[in-house]
Amino acid sequence: MQIASWNVNGIRACAKKGFFDWLSHTSPDIVCLQETRAEPTQLAVEELQPPGYLSYWQSAEKKGYSGVALYSKHEPSAVRTLGLSKFDSEGRVLLLEFDSLVVGSVYFPNSQEGGKRLDYKLDFCNALMSELNSLVAAGKDVILAGDYNIAHQPKDLARPAENENSAGYLPEERAWMTTFLDAGYVDTFRQFDTSPGRYTWWSYRGGARHRNVGWRIDYHCVNERLSNRLESAHIQADVHGSDHCPILLNIKP
Repeated sequence: MQIASWNVNGIRACAKKGFFDWLSHTSPDIVCLQETRAEPTQLAVEELQPPGYLSYWQSAEKKGYSGVALYSKHEPSAVRTLGLSKFDSEGRVLLLEFDSLVVGSVYFPNSQEGGKRLDYKLDFCNALMSELNSLVAAGKDVILAGDYNIAHQPKDLARPAENENSAGYLPEERAWMTTFLDAGYVDTFRQFDTSPGRYTWWSYRGGARHRNVGWRIDYHCVNERLSNRLESAHIQADVHGSDHCPILLNIKP
């Protein structure tokens, strides 16, 4: 089974840049989208019902902001949000349940310049981890796919020394990521590739993508029990259409 994740930086904009060609060619079982910036009523038929997929959307109350979605070849037994209005109102989390497996598309808040939203972000992180812990304790396996807006280690960004005080690499954010992984979750990409220079986001400024001056802030994380079924994880850095690129996770059924 293949699960893809992509911060599309606007699904309608990404659609014009080849998203559905990528979807048809790659054909993942489940696609987790972040920063969709749209409500279902604003979407074309192809965007809402691509051939072979069901789609599920959680939009932000603010127009053109945030939002998550999933395309799935399989019908879930349940679809839900985090259930907390302060986060659901921003379209941050959508969870699909398939018997014993839960797949989540998640768009973590940006802590913003000067840590303006750091407290909000950490509240979100802790609420999400609490929900995942409850699912795992109930016997569920979880795949949490999305834009975490956190580069965990120095090798996860091109210029760590210059970004010690930058949103996404603040000490508090990195510490939470360490706590999360220590609590029984696995950064799947690092199970297969521990090298530096592997990024998922690049600024549009200064030719950053061409020079590979980027950050790895998009993840598939799974609970340890599910990690025994991992087959491979990939970053599709050569796929354009957004300032992020898609990431892929393959697991045994």
